[in-house]
Amino acid sequence: MPGTRKLGRTTDHRKAMLRAMVTYLLENGKIETTVTRAKEVRSMAEKMITLGKTNDLHSKRQVLAYVTKEDVAKKLFDEISPKYADRAGGYTKIIKIGPRRGDAAEMAIIQLV
Repeated sequence: MPGTRKLGRTTDHRKAMLRAMVTYLLENGKIETTVTRAKEVRSMAEKMITLGKTNDLHSKRQVLAYVTKEDVAKKLFDEISPKYADRAGGYTKIIKIGPRRGDAAEMAIIQLV
């Protein structure tokens, strides 16, 4: 795992949550979440896009081992990664949108550039 944030969860719960959030981000293009979660999702999403740029069998297996939906993995290799072929990193951006109403947690939108 790239980050050291525990996000108040056990290891299995945290990994499952990040896998689901990365899959949802690649599927829809943007998600709204807390800032700390967005920073963790950014790290893994950029790793998945970088793997998609190489487009060989090994990288496809690595992406399919992490992304939870096959059609999202196909979209990653067919649409998302070729769009960033000439870009060396920085595929996502995080926009802070202020505190959440219930618990005042700092919220952010993470989206593909």
